Amino acid sequence: MMKQNAFQVSILASGSTGNSLYIESEKKKILIDAGLSGKKITSLMQEVGKTPAELDAIFVTHEHRDHIHGVGVLARKYHLPIYANEKTWEAMAPLIGNVPVEQKFIFDMGATLTFGDLDIESFGVSHDAAAPQFYKFNKDGKSFVMLTDTGYCSDHVRGVIRNANAYLMESNHDLQMLRMGGYPWPLKQRILGDKGHLSNEDGALVMNDILGDATKRIYLGHLSRENNLKELAHLTMENTLKEYDRGVGEAFQIYDTDPDKATHLFAI
Repeated sequence: MMKQNAFQVSILASGSTGNSLYIESEKKKILIDAGLSGKKITSLMQEVGKTPAELDAIFVTHEHRDHIHGVGVLARKYHLPIYANEKTWEAMAPLIGNVPVEQKFIFDMGATLTFGDLDIESFGVSHDAAAPQFYKFNKDGKSFVMLTDTGYCSDHVRGVIRNANAYLMESNHDLQMLRMGGYPWPLKQRILGDKGHLSNEDGALVMNDILGDATKRIYLGHLSRENNLKELAHLTMENTLKEYDRGVGEAFQIYDTDPDKATHLFAI
């Protein structure tokens, strides 16, 4: 039963192999990204007792395959509206197959869209995609922020996302594992650059800066399968926030995510 004045979230999948997130309010049920096959997303939704037939829309962050793989399939099968900014649409359109024009919606970067009882705020990030944007979801004074796929976090973005109730925060790679690993040097440079991904250390420092009294949950997201370990990401976040005396385990909890297993639905 939906709590009054709350919304619920499940991180269906998070990682370099595919990303998708489910949000449910009293009036709306939405996916953010669908970076796995339609079949896999259906099974992930079933893990939290939901089906794609219940969805009202899909919101897209950017056009990389690990975020859009199942978008076209799901949109066609369930006649779902898709929201993305104009440049993302241009980059994504050839990759997701034919989508009827009446299902295509533009969501400008930096705009806030009221969708049913949710206010969805978009903000640009620094990543090597056409116009990547992520989202802050607001309802009745409560908020949830997703921030992955960014090489750094600007002061402007930090201001937008400060003191949310819960976060999905990027902890993509352990610096040592990435540097010593088998990736070719140009790929390492891309990941380490300003348009790449936040390391465990960088994600933890951003989190320390934006954490507020309202913050109760931090989920670690988009972990690299080759260049990270859940334990390392978790320990880095925990130790960094302990170093700054932020009340780890008391004021808030840190949670892991998985590339192919949904988190429990949690209330914001």
